[in-house]
Amino acid sequence: MKRFILLGALAAVLMMPAICSAADETLTLPAGSALRVRLTTTLSTRTSQNGDPWMGRVVEPIFASGQEVVPPGSTVEGRVTYVKEPGKVKGVGEMRLIAETITTPDEGARYQIVASLEDAQGADGSKVRGEEGTIKGPSSKKGEAIGVGVGAGVGAGTGAIVAGGKGALYGAGIGAAATLIRGLFKRGKDIILPQGTELTFVLARTTTAKRVPSPPESPSR
Repeated sequence: MKRFILLGALAAVLMMPAICSAADETLTLPAGSALRVRLTTTLSTRTSQNGDPWMGRVVEPIFASGQEVVPPGSTVEGRVTYVKEPGKVKGVGEMRLIAETITTPDEGARYQIVASLEDAQGADGSKVRGEEGTIKGPSSKKGEAIGVGVGAGVGAGTGAIVAGGKGALYGAGIGAAATLIRGLFKRGKDIILPQGTELTFVLARTTTAKRVPSPPESPSR
């Protein structure tokens, strides 16, 4: 009987490394965890396309059960999933990003994640809106309205000099029309996310990310 007990204990000891190894293969990130990333890639509605990859570095660590599970400096990789250029007459630029993997700097462990964008700092007037985390570019309507007013004023002044009061009315109309036509051929402002832009992704639910092998390094030439 003692022999069986000793054999069972020995088997348990031998299995411990395998159990620990299996536990190390997963990483649990609690719901609501904020993943703050600083872009190392420049993105814009003018040059980026659907499916383009992007990269960034983790700015702040993520903790779970009092332990640091994602250290600063970890690499985050993702993709651009939607791009809409700003229109010439109306409509602002739009862009959506998703984060897909985290690679830790120490052991090079690579984890698959799913997180939605909540905020973008340093995006030059662009804001994140909606549940899908869509970045919407700045509107230029106010500037266009001012431009029309200035054009009308210049036209009115010129018309007044040439033909008096009635000339001012005609001049105002000509100035406004010229400004409006010029605006039709002018695109709205592009969304530009330069290197250094800070993005905040949030996990909507508790995620158990499985550890996957890091991609092999390219052989040096």
